[in-house]
Amino acid sequence: MDLQFLGGTGTVSGSKYLLRSGLHQILIDCGLFQGYKQLRLRNWAPLPVDPHTLDGVILTHAHIDHSGYLPLLVRNGFSGKIWCTRATLELCRVLLPDSARLQEEEAEYANRRGFSKHKPALPLYTEADAQRCLKHFSPIDYRRDIDLGQGVIAQLLPAGHLLGAAMVKVHGPQGSVLFSGDLGRPNDVVMKPPVTREEANYLVLESTYGNRSHPDEDPSTKLADVITRTVKRKGVVIIPSFAVGRAQALLYLIARLHAAGRIPDVPVFLNSPMAVDATAIYRNHPDEHRLSAAECGWLSENATFVRGIEESKALNARRGPMVIIAGSGMATGGRVVHHLKAFAGNPRTSILFTGYQAGGTRGASIMAGADKIKIHGAYIPVRAEVAMLDSLSAHADADEILGWLKTIASSPRKTFIVHGEPLAADALRLRIAEELGWDVMVPEHMERVKLA
Repeated sequence: MDLQFLGGTGTVSGSKYLLRSGLHQILIDCGLFQGYKQLRLRNWAPLPVDPHTLDGVILTHAHIDHSGYLPLLVRNGFSGKIWCTRATLELCRVLLPDSARLQEEEAEYANRRGFSKHKPALPLYTEADAQRCLKHFSPIDYRRDIDLGQGVIAQLLPAGHLLGAAMVKVHGPQGSVLFSGDLGRPNDVVMKPPVTREEANYLVLESTYGNRSHPDEDPSTKLADVITRTVKRKGVVIIPSFAVGRAQALLYLIARLHAAGRIPDVPVFLNSPMAVDATAIYRNHPDEHRLSAAECGWLSENATFVRGIEESKALNARRGPMVIIAGSGMATGGRVVHHLKAFAGNPRTSILFTGYQAGGTRGASIMAGADKIKIHGAYIPVRAEVAMLDSLSAHADADEILGWLKTIASSPRKTFIVHGEPLAADALRLRIAEELGWDVMVPEHMERVKLA
């Protein structure tokens, strides 16, 4: 049995881990690279393994950095099953076609405006590719066995983080490997905590916040402060948000603040068809989150859902005050980019980030204090107030990861640190080695290791 790291190393995107056992080849996650251009170019390069030779894919969760390459994998010849939880399938039915539509829209916009270096600009894949790949999905309940052949069994275990998110445990005659996926938090606003006390011979562990601790603050208070002071100056609050998970947490908190009279009566717009559709899915899986049926209703009762492109454009012509929640969470694409183009130059505006900003993204540039950002081939001034709501992150921070690791009774033979920027991954490696005494390494991109 051996493991090769095809993505998710040195970065928080592109998660792909190839597990070989005997004659079988299984891919754990199949995500898109995001951020720096040299990373995004990997999406266009041939996959290092022939898709025809893969026996299956096991998906930890629906976020695009873990699932977004699947339409291309199927288009290029993969014909096996894609195993995931039922909630992950429901979310991927929303996210993958939407990801394709955004790429098609952006390619069309680039061709129409002539700012792309490519003639013509093309999408990485189409909506038809996304719909085709969904036919390969095979949903399975948590803790049910996935028979991979030759005595190798996999299971999906609750990971918190997001609706349907799972750890993947693969075990067989040669040993066991546990992939953490994206690890949730013990006290998340919406999601239940990740399962504990799972053991394996080898551990593949995410490190998004491996060198940081989330601030000990009430996210409601900071959110209320940003909204209140922006409304007072008749400005617009733009919240770049991941469509699944973060958008729903924001809607819940805003509804709760409004009900308590802690924020002014301001119109709230959820401008993401993907987030609109995903919000309804929370009602289908009450066992996975903390929200009651009534609180699930809050997600749609206190905001205006924007679907059409013309409705989205109309928001840019509207005057504040208002709150706009729109994708994507790192401002790499989607409708939020058009809102930034319209409002970032106005000092009355607030731009509120609510999660990790990977290097090379517009979100990271804005958070670093850039006075202008490049959008659609032109530079847009940034004069808005910029704030971060880090305490709303759905990723476990360094202390929470260590707390989760301490529930494991016996140490793995080796722990591989993945899905983190270099500083975060190495900081977590050092903490685990020093505090737990475990054998830990940070693999390189494309590195292949033999599992004894």
